[in-house]
Amino acid sequence: MLIIGITGKTKNGNRSFCSDTVRLLFGLFLCCILLTGCRQKEARPEVVKNDFELIKEKKELTILTLYSSTSYFLYKGEEMGYEYELIKQFADDNQLGIKVVVAENIARLIEMLKNRQGDIIVYDLPVTNELKKEILYCGRNVITHQVLIQPRKQGYQPIRNVTELIGKEIYVEKGSKYEDRINNLNNELGGGIGIHLINRDTLVTEDLIEMVATGELPYTLADNNIAQINKTYFHNIDISLTVSFPQKSSWAVRYDSPALAQAINQWMQRNNNTPQYKSRQKRYFELSKNPSNPKILSLQKGQISVYDPLFKKYAAQINWDWRLIASQAYKESRFDTSAVSWAGARGLMQIMPQTARRHGLEENIENPEANIATAVKIIQNLNKSFAKIEPEEERIKFILAAYNSGIGHILDAIALTRKYGKDPNKWDDNVAEYIILKSNPEYFNDSVCRFGYFRGRETYTYVKEVLSHYEAYKQKIPQ
Repeated sequence: MLIIGITGKTKNGNRSFCSDTVRLLFGLFLCCILLTGCRQKEARPEVVKNDFELIKEKKELTILTLYSSTSYFLYKGEEMGYEYELIKQFADDNQLGIKVVVAENIARLIEMLKNRQGDIIVYDLPVTNELKKEILYCGRNVITHQVLIQPRKQGYQPIRNVTELIGKEIYVEKGSKYEDRINNLNNELGGGIGIHLINRDTLVTEDLIEMVATGELPYTLADNNIAQINKTYFHNIDISLTVSFPQKSSWAVRYDSPALAQAINQWMQRNNNTPQYKSRQKRYFELSKNPSNPKILSLQKGQISVYDPLFKKYAAQINWDWRLIASQAYKESRFDTSAVSWAGARGLMQIMPQTARRHGLEENIENPEANIATAVKIIQNLNKSFAKIEPEEERIKFILAAYNSGIGHILDAIALTRKYGKDPNKWDDNVAEYIILKSNPEYFNDSVCRFGYFRGRETYTYVKEVLSHYEAYKQKIPQ
């Protein structure tokens, strides 16, 4: 016990306690004890739950991403994308649902993460010292670089050294990182590269790659991961020449989500060499997106394929010319009943897994008759959706397009066509133009679009080629 005594003298000279002073000092002493106790209480860290445990409690992981050919997109109504499939597997392994929130650009991604509109950015963000101050990188650890896209054809000698770019004509998007790189490279080489800047909102990097493949342009630049995906569409391009320094990129979480970052990192380490991981990488970056050569085609005998009787049987149910459905089958699978596309579509008419489940077709998906019957049901439903489009010849183009892409992207293209003052009931030079533009952020981020990024040139080409085959069949095969 602490006893405080203060002494003093009275008028008589006797020593005594100064009661007023004692009371004052004792009060001050108690205040000090109370204040010290408050400070200690404030300094004690709060007990909070592990951030990943909180996510597990709500049973849902919210991911932030961008639409792109590598991260996330919708194809025939199904969610796809290399990075999307990775995070979906992580969520499944942790018994979590997944919610996708799509941003317009990288700056918006980071802003949304900070504002707690999502748990993790699932997109390859560049790793920079500035961003390290704002976010915690985790998960994917990717090193990308820019490559030269050049033709690969007989008699052409490919460029193998950047010094050989002197005197060559390179086409890149104006205002892009590729413009920065080719300008820097030109300076490093002392000039001599013919630099052409594409300043058209209708063209993006993947369009320029296709233009090199078709011979419309001599060269362009792209990130190696984008180049790898496009090489699966165009086998006549060479992407082997690196023209930039490596750039690290990764996913990211907030600094107050270290447990989530750790869980993602550990999951990646366990899974980055599994057969499932390698298979996914092969599907997106190696497997050809174009069907192989036809196994069955004998126009000389008045026959398109051995499945002609089935095409005739089911085409009659929707009053279509059977040769048109045969044209679709040729384009879809080259009449190969065992064909499996990179996206998982199967059979003669390339039915997607989710569609097969809806029609009870999972176990019978490669059966020719069941596959064709299901395709005809899909066509019948699409015919109802586009019933207002006349004449029928015009409506068929919309149906074919929606069969290839999923109806959502066609509805987006129709909305864009209407917004920009063109005819939403005509395909050529109208809706077809805007389905192509759906690969451009300026258009797929438009408020009238609901289904985001899409590689629209594929659908444009699909409609064109199916109808071309149909015209050929009509000339050579009796109805």
